[in-house]
Amino acid sequence: MEYSTPIKTYRKEQMVNKENAPLIIVNNNGNIESLNKAAEELLGYRLIDIKNRDVSSIFTNINSNDLLNSSEKILETMLNVKNAQRSVKVHSEIVELFGQSLIFLSIEEQIEQQHYFQKIEIELQESLSELIDLKFALDESSIVAITNQKGIITYVNETFCTISKYTNEELIGNSHKIINSGYHSKEFFRDLWNTISSGKVWKGEIRNKAKDHTYYWVDTTIVPFLDKTGNPYQYLAIRNEVTARKHAEEELQRMMSKLIGIQEEERKNISRELHDGIGQNLYSLLIMINRLRTNSNPEIIEQLEMEISTIIEEIRQISWQLRPSILDDLGLVPAIRSFVNKFSEHYGFKTDFTYKLQKRLPSEVETSIYRIIQEAMTNIRKYAETKEIFLSLSEEEDYLLVQIKDDGIGFDPNIKRNGVGLFSMEERARSIKAKIDINSKINEGTIITVKVPFNK
Repeated sequence: MEYSTPIKTYRKEQMVNKENAPLIIVNNNGNIESLNKAAEELLGYRLIDIKNRDVSSIFTNINSNDLLNSSEKILETMLNVKNAQRSVKVHSEIVELFGQSLIFLSIEEQIEQQHYFQKIEIELQESLSELIDLKFALDESSIVAITNQKGIITYVNETFCTISKYTNEELIGNSHKIINSGYHSKEFFRDLWNTISSGKVWKGEIRNKAKDHTYYWVDTTIVPFLDKTGNPYQYLAIRNEVTARKHAEEELQRMMSKLIGIQEEERKNISRELHDGIGQNLYSLLIMINRLRTNSNPEIIEQLEMEISTIIEEIRQISWQLRPSILDDLGLVPAIRSFVNKFSEHYGFKTDFTYKLQKRLPSEVETSIYRIIQEAMTNIRKYAETKEIFLSLSEEEDYLLVQIKDDGIGFDPNIKRNGVGLFSMEERARSIKAKIDINSKINEGTIITVKVPFNK
């Protein structure tokens, strides 16, 4: 008989090597002739159980023709053991032994690969278990929603339904407009969408409206999921309800506004008393001194006159700083213009003041803006080491934009300061629901931006 694979003469050294590994001997008819102890242990069969069986009964996709005619010496296949299958490599050799052609099959288990896949499977199971635990914890503690790239809701958890009072069916397929409270401006949501659509995480607080028309606040984090091209294909929103905290903040804000209002009223009363009381008395005293000029020592009278004039000027300055009457009578722009003129005249500052505001604002809003500008310019005078200020008021679509700039020495906003100037401005802004941003860099100056929403 001729074989396409060269026939080798069996050597003793080969036998020794084969004894160390599972070895199966197959005759040229494809039937099992013999197997060693290692093969019996691997297969789970004794020789008596499978002798004379066709080799294809224990190997997937291998038969006698494959073994006799294949040019490949190493075949990868599946071994059918007694209770399972194993991935193995089969080293095939045709040898002449005792005048008979036999096929020696040495089996090499792919143990490393098997262990590798087993390890991966265990790790996957552990990761899956951990993800299930994380999902459970997240669902129990947070409001979770997933939307597609167009903002259409594709998943909500039970907590979302409980808080919003909408069912799962009512929410999925809708956008988040279903819970829009109308509290936030168009610019707010434009900023949100511009952030997440560019692949960045957005964080902030949103007031939503439940199905029963009650309002609730959520501290929100929206994470975009990006495809291979870097474009978002869906968004995961994780929210935590903070309604109680927001109510507490609003109550504190009302108290602060009330306190500021009381302070302003007291300042107004003191201003009037200084102007109408002490000021008038000093004027009368000045007139009396003028009458006595002819009958008294001129030098003494002149000295008294100078001192009284100085007192009057000081009282005017105090009155002006406490509460400018022009703010009540003519409004924000004239009051700021008057303040800027007096500030520049008194301290020698050049102030570039521009404005685009055609309407009066509520009294408490005008007062807070005026105080923020007053505080900012005072801080510039004290600390900025510059003599030029840029001040602007601009009426935008939904808000009044106030900016105070200087080109002074600047400061590091991350360093805690003991002064009350910045704190006062922040509290003033918060009292009128304005957003204040203080941007400063060392040797690059400071920009204070205030966005004051218009009442709808």
